[in-house]
Amino acid sequence: MFRGMAKTGGLQMSHKFKVGQRVRQARRPGSADGGSAASSIFEIVRLMPEERLGEPSYRVKSAAGERAVLEGELTLVS
Repeated sequence: MFRGMAKTGGLQMSHKFKVGQRVRQARRPGSADGGSAASSIFEIVRLMPEERLGEPSYRVKSAAGERAVLEGELTLVS
């Protein structure tokens, strides 16, 4: 199996990001996170299965802790 691919139910899904990459989480409208730029930068620590709607998800960490996020919420930090 290729790195960045996970097998679920006979179908292969592709993750856009890899473990170890730094990403930024897009702020959601109405978010109460205070808008700190540093708090929105995370490191990918694990590729997770697709959510119910078929979107790949990730486990990410920052100085503030870990969380699960959907791929569509992330952009690569350059």
